Formats: sequence, C-alpha cells, structure tokens
Amino acid sequence: MNESAMRYGILLLSVLAGACGTAAELPHIVIIYTDDLGFGDLSIYNPKAAYKTPRIDRMAREGIRFTDAHSPSTICSPSRYGLYSGQQIFRSTGRGGGAFEGPGGPSYLQSGTLTLGDMLRAKGYRIGVFGKWHVGLTWYDDVGKRLGGGFANARLINYEKSTPLEDGPNRRGFDESYVTPNCPTTDPLYIYIENGMVPVPATIMHKRSNLPNLDGWLWDNDEGFMSVGYDFENADKMFYQKTVDFITNHLDRHKGRPFCAVLCTQIAHAPVLPAEEFRGKTDGGPRGDFVWELDVLVGRLLDKLDELGVGENTLVLFSSDNGPETVHYHRMRQEYGHNAAGGWRGMKRDGWEGGHRVPFIARWPRAIPAGQVSKQMTNTTDIFATLASAVGYELKDEDARDSYDMLPVMLGLQAEDDPVRPYMLTQSFRGEFQIRQGEWKYLDHKGSGGNDYDRDGILQAYRLPELAPDAPGQLYNLKADPGETTNLYFKESEKRKELQALLSKLKSSGRSAPKGRKPMGMENIR
Repeated sequence: MNESAMRYGILLLSVLAGACGTAAELPHIVIIYTDDLGFGDLSIYNPKAAYKTPRIDRMAREGIRFTDAHSPSTICSPSRYGLYSGQQIFRSTGRGGGAFEGPGGPSYLQSGTLTLGDMLRAKGYRIGVFGKWHVGLTWYDDVGKRLGGGFANARLINYEKSTPLEDGPNRRGFDESYVTPNCPTTDPLYIYIENGMVPVPATIMHKRSNLPNLDGWLWDNDEGFMSVGYDFENADKMFYQKTVDFITNHLDRHKGRPFCAVLCTQIAHAPVLPAEEFRGKTDGGPRGDFVWELDVLVGRLLDKLDELGVGENTLVLFSSDNGPETVHYHRMRQEYGHNAAGGWRGMKRDGWEGGHRVPFIARWPRAIPAGQVSKQMTNTTDIFATLASAVGYELKDEDARDSYDMLPVMLGLQAEDDPVRPYMLTQSFRGEFQIRQGEWKYLDHKGSGGNDYDRDGILQAYRLPELAPDAPGQLYNLKADPGETTNLYFKESEKRKELQALLSKLKSSGRSAPKGRKPMGMENIR
C-alpha cells in the first residue's frame, strides 16, 4: 500500500471506529442477485447499451464498480452454490453441476457445509432469501421414495411427506424464505415455498398460451405442473415486495439486530416477461423493458432503505449468476445493436469471458468511498469472505474454500496494482475448468465448454477460427487479446504448463483461498 493510500486508510478507519464500534452497529446487508444479466447489460458498463439503467448506474457511482468480476460457473445452480457456500461447485459434486428442473435435488448445499446464512446468524443477523433458490431440494413420493428431477416427477410429489423441506433455505441457515425451487418462469415445478412449506401445491398444468408472447420473447417457457394462482408476469415485483416486507418487519420487531436480505431476481432470464407497468418503456424492446424493470426495482429498494433510516449503514451488493442467454444475446445484437456480453467473447454456458464476466457493484455510504472503479479480479465466491470480514467472523480453513476477502478493496485500502487474488477458478456448463492468473487465462478444454458454435444456427455467426486446432486446451493473454482469439497453447508452452500445474494443485489441495484468513471486523476497527 502506498503512503497516500495508507494515510487515507487511517483517516477512514478513524471515521468507521465511531460509526461501527459495537456489534449492534454492524451493517445491514442486502444482496441483489440477478439472472443471466451480462457484463454489457447495464449502461454504466456499456455506454452503447440500447437502453439506460439510471438507478443501478447511480448505485455504482455511489460506491464501487468492479470491471473484472466473475461468476463461479456459467450456469445458475452452480453459481448460486458459490454465493451461498463461498466454494466452486466441484467441492460439492466432485466435478460440475447442472441446473435443476422439476423436483430436482438433493441440495448442492450439503449438510455440514457452512453457508452464508449460518455465518451471519452466528454474528447475530437475521437473514432472509426471496426469489429464485435453484440449488436443489429433496422431494418424496407417496411411498417415501426420493424423487429425481424431470418435469414428469412433479406429479408424484407427496407434499405432506416432503415438507417442511429437509434441505430448503430454512435448513441451510436462513430465518425466512419465500422462494421458487427452480427458475420462476422457465422450469416447472411452478410453486412458491414459504419457510420450507408449500402453501399451494401444484395441481394444474401451466399452458404457455396463457402468457403474452411479447414480440416472440416467450422462448424457453416450459409447460408443466403448477399451483393455482402462480404469477409469471409479476414474479419480480412480488419478490421485491417480500424483501421489503422482511426488512420492514425486522426493523419493527428486532430492533438492535442487523439483517441480511437476499433478493434473487429472475431478470434477465428467459422468458422475457416484464410486468405490465414496465412494457414499452425503453428503446430496447421487451428485453430492454425487462432490465428497466430491474433498474426500477433496485432504485425502489435503495429508496426504501433510506426511508426506513438504514440506507447509510446498509451494504448493498449487486451481481449476476452468469452471462447472457444465447437467444437473448443474438436478438439484442441483431435487432437493437446491443452487446449483452459487453464485447467479451461467449455467453451463458461458455468458458470464454462472456460466459462468466459479470457486473459487480457494492454500495455502503457509511464506509465505501463513492466513485470507485476497480480492476481487481474477483469472483462471486468472494462475497462470503468479504462479509465475514465485515462482521468479524473468523473463517476456518475448511469453510468457504474458494473465497477471498475483497473488503479492503471496497474500502479503498488496497492499491489497484496490489492484487487480492493471485489466481481464480471458474467452471463452464459441463463443469470444465478455467483458471486465471493475472493477464493469463487457461481453459482446460477445447471449444466453449458450453454452447456448440458449429451446430447451433444462430451461434454460427459468432464462431471464430481455431488457430490451434490440435490443442486440447486454450491459453490466452487477456491483456493483449481480450477477445480470446489467438490460442497460445503451443506457443507459450511454459506458461501453459505452469497454469496446468497450478490448476491441478488447486483441485487436489481442496481449496484455492488462503489459509488463516483474519476478518477486519468493523467492531475492531479503531
């Protein structure tokens, strides 16, 4: 840390000492976790976006915006495991992890794994999660047999035998929850789960024809079993309201205790179904309107925190679970000149940057200096250790094994040329690995690791020539070649071997995070 940064840090710490001197003054926490929102889907990240996102842009200007942030996986379920556990999915499954459909389970969050909820509750927090859960749930049929995934098995669920859910949010560290088991508007089972119970079981079939097909954007809305009254079009408005109700009730009934609310919005997952009040509000078509809905709801939530008198001391984190969906990426480029991946190669499911480089914003007016833009490399798994550091929880070495503490960066105490992370793991759709070390990136597989650019008609337009067709993997220098166009697998064999050895070590050692992590702990800052 240079001398000016150190002087600034001492000044900041002295301010924080008066603001956060006791455990009762720990920050409130809100995590807004979006779905299939690409690096280029916010106007503050993409000045050429087909629409504006003024409230999220303002949030970024009031805090810190990361430009080298990544999801742990290129699909939703494994990334959500990373958020809640601070670990890559192979720590749970041994390799990769698919996205659940129907009554898929059991949970990737295994019993005995320290979760984000467990950690925060140990420091006195009440924590709630609202929206898309999608890390797997255990369901049973009439004879007590555990059901596998698949839409057909949704008909076989015995709700009395299955609830309260043995591996739902309330058994994984959360005090309150109102969630859907899978993607709220894509994958049956279409039900709501409240605190481990199912108020209205699925008894009828959802028909796609009952929903508006806004300019053909109803793609990927699967028909299947659902509960009476299930609302596809207003899903995010409802999840927002559940979040606000949790916060409001907490401040009324649990004075002196901090809260953490996790809002898992479905935007911008397929199908594109913005609520009626947001339709036609942008020049970006239905998907632009969908992201506009997200922007408005984020703004309303920030305003609500201020109205309730807790905005100054609430740490709000905003990120996405992976890059943009293929059809969304294609249509937005072709019809609106909008690059949802922000110019990076690839999209959802791909191991290339567009599949996992995502927006990441943090705002905490009392502690995070405004106007910061950081190029520090970070991963969604880092949210775990960062929050542990803020609340003063000392992680054991076996906990959150892929999580680094980014709090010094957020507080402006870490120089940009002093990287927190010496390396980073990500995994693509099939569980294949990518590893970053500084400007170097090694992909331990051929091709995208996800989408088939040879077979998928709409993706053929984005296929690039393979300059090292015999290479079993890929090596890129992102500083010289941010588009991942020139595979240096053979030309830079020493660097490739170095990264292959590092990847093997990180996989076999059981962790990629450092040992002996010590929290900053706001109550200890003087």
